[in-house]
Amino acid sequence: MDRFKPKYVTFDCHGTLINFQMADAARDLFGHLLDGPRMNEFIKNFQAYRIDEVMQDWKPYADVVHNALERTCRRNKVAFRPEDAETIYNRVPTWGPHPDVPEGLAKLAKEIPLVILTNSMVAQIPSNVAKLGAPFHAVYTAEEARAYKPHLKAFEYMFDMLGCGPEDITHVSSSFRHDLMSAYDLGIKSKVWVNRGHEPANPYYEYTEIRDISQLPSVFGL
Repeated sequence: MDRFKPKYVTFDCHGTLINFQMADAARDLFGHLLDGPRMNEFIKNFQAYRIDEVMQDWKPYADVVHNALERTCRRNKVAFRPEDAETIYNRVPTWGPHPDVPEGLAKLAKEIPLVILTNSMVAQIPSNVAKLGAPFHAVYTAEEARAYKPHLKAFEYMFDMLGCGPEDITHVSSSFRHDLMSAYDLGIKSKVWVNRGHEPANPYYEYTEIRDISQLPSVFGL
């Protein structure tokens, strides 16, 4: 059976390729104040408020982190300090890839151009991308699109920049809420879910499931 070979394989970056360590950062700053169950609730709230912040009109990601952390602290009756939000934001460029990423990406990049669509800032993302160990045809940010995923506008910006449509790409992500639901709504038929364990499976969204990026080349028969 012939396999679909897209013009581009497009990726979510943080969480899918880069080991997203927001929870670790929160624990480092607030773990001495909260016991295990309360810390877990704090992390859950922090994630929810970040999603809520990116669903609003575009703002710099430093403001997303600041606002989400302030709301989380208020909800959990913990003192909020602006410098804690700044500390978390400044950690983002220091994060590196999941161990499975560099080899799988390097193999795929020899055959198909790779693209990143990230909920990041122009100044932040080069440090993360440099750690991925593979060449990328293009990297597009929420700052350039003036929209964060899951807004469809972010994907539409990528299509415009690439000069292609939903039928031309395979989109790869570990997140339904940020990526794959929107990809489905936009008519991207070729989708890959990287099961990193932070969201449950949802077959409604019609994707190929892989354990990690080392399995991605085989999706295309490579």
